[in-house]
Amino acid sequence: MIKAIKIYTGPDGHTQVTHGMVAENYLTEAVSVRFKTTPPHGTYDWHPAPTTQYVVTLAGTLEFETFTGEKFILRPGNVLIAMDTTGSGHKWRLIDDQPWVRVYVAFTPDAQINFVPDEVSAD
Repeated sequence: MIKAIKIYTGPDGHTQVTHGMVAENYLTEAVSVRFKTTPPHGTYDWHPAPTTQYVVTLAGTLEFETFTGEKFILRPGNVLIAMDTTGSGHKWRLIDDQPWVRVYVAFTPDAQINFVPDEVSAD
């Protein structure tokens, strides 16, 4: 299993954060793959995810924040499962001197994402 952070829209309309794992051999059909780079010290204000997607960080370290104030750090090699396609969304900022290099792997909104939260995967 690979460590991942899942963000999704909770019943209150705000982004929720859950830490856990995705299975290494689980296959989900992707709709698209896109690469993107943001220069060092970049930021992106409040926004929901445009679609259900994996965001895999290849370089750069970021701090993400939800509308309710929850924060977490993404580092190279981390997988973010972005499912907060409605509601208040999230924002991020680069916190090191590196560009954020990442790959987006987009899925259909009804795709089955094999995610096991930490409290379940610890058993």
